[in-house]
Amino acid sequence: MSKGFAISVVRTLRDSGHQAYLVGGCVRDLLLKREPADYDVATDATPDQVMRIFPDTYAVGAQFGVVLVPLPESEREALVTRDSQESEDRATGHQHKLCVEVATFRSDVGYSDGRHPDEVRFTSDPKEDVQRRDFTINGLLLDPLNDEVLDFVGGQNDLKAGMIRAIGNAELRFTEDKLRMLRAVRFTARFGYQIDGTTFAAIQQLAPQIHRVSHERVRDELSRMLTEGHARRAFELLDQAGLVREVLPEISAMKGVEQPPEFHPEGDVFVHTLMLLENLPHPCPVTLAWGALLHDVGKPPTLRRAPDRIRFDEHAKVGTKMAEAICQRLRFSNDETKQILLLVENHMRFGDVERMKPSTFKKFIRLPQFDEHLELHRLDCEASHRSLHRYEFTRKKRSELPPSALRPQPLVSGDDLIAAGYAPGPQFKEILSAVEDAQLDGSLQSKKQAMQFVREKFSQSAVAS
Repeated sequence: MSKGFAISVVRTLRDSGHQAYLVGGCVRDLLLKREPADYDVATDATPDQVMRIFPDTYAVGAQFGVVLVPLPESEREALVTRDSQESEDRATGHQHKLCVEVATFRSDVGYSDGRHPDEVRFTSDPKEDVQRRDFTINGLLLDPLNDEVLDFVGGQNDLKAGMIRAIGNAELRFTEDKLRMLRAVRFTARFGYQIDGTTFAAIQQLAPQIHRVSHERVRDELSRMLTEGHARRAFELLDQAGLVREVLPEISAMKGVEQPPEFHPEGDVFVHTLMLLENLPHPCPVTLAWGALLHDVGKPPTLRRAPDRIRFDEHAKVGTKMAEAICQRLRFSNDETKQILLLVENHMRFGDVERMKPSTFKKFIRLPQFDEHLELHRLDCEASHRSLHRYEFTRKKRSELPPSALRPQPLVSGDDLIAAGYAPGPQFKEILSAVEDAQLDGSLQSKKQAMQFVREKFSQSAVAS
């Protein structure tokens, strides 16, 4: 997002006789010498006045005083062509990244649904406007024309002290929008700050009310925590706040679940998972992050104390079903769900890579986005026994296999089977799969060999009468 365009919006509003300031997360980031993901403007101009001043606008939340002013076409095209960070302070989609949000100074009355104000009253007082915002570090105003910060809430001091503090009455702020509890944790983890004691106590008290927030909004906040580079700290805070057991009880259930010390000297399943989160790459694909979080979710219900050691029989299979329920609950897309489940389902298969038949190994490394599987295995090892020999074995063997060896041209087709007298049906899939396996294992090199293999392996009951 262009800072210059945001300043031009402020200047245009000022030239039209209105107050106007940069506000919120962009001011915080500028003071921290960070590049803002987007820019918001606060003004005493009403939505109708803003839309008259800027005819090309989107009145996405005019009833709440919010209007989007789009970037000029040339800047929009430049922004689309480069990778841009996910908007840090609201999930309003790609359109928001291409716009400056202009919001009218306002005060809010009542939040019956725990998210939207029951009534919005426009005001001309910027001091009154910032009182409704979430945290002091997000309640700063900046006059970019004079480079002057307006601080009515003590945000600058909290930035210097590294403190996340709710504006005004913390319980009231979280009652207005329950998602702010998760945002408080996310900001604390991302910036390496502390949470003000009164603010944290309010979160602990109101944590059970997080269920008033839509699953999609919860998912987005958790995904940001997992991918912003401080996932372990975020989940430690979520746990201390009582939020993990509310939003992800399956993760909370990992606490105190012992593991065999010869394989997991680090401790219980929860500690192991936190260690994975601590070492997630940054930036991190959201599917890898969730795969790491959920890879051992099946261990608590499968814990068995056998005579020889602690066991978790079929925990990957059980965990896959649990992960599927979590993904459905949090409304992940079908593609994201599929990849997360594949990561959970296959994470234990690396234990067999050195003994796999060539066909099995090749099919294994053909899994979609296999780099994520490999990275999850590395993280899993680093957070337990720390032996990476299977990781290195897989990497080396994979690098030695050309694409043609992984996906060779099929030696036999369905048409070939029909021509040989085989009746189309369910057994075709079994026959073609068996031929592919033999080809991947290197025992078949020609169509002639493949057809002989089919005739020898499959009974005459598969032949058309």
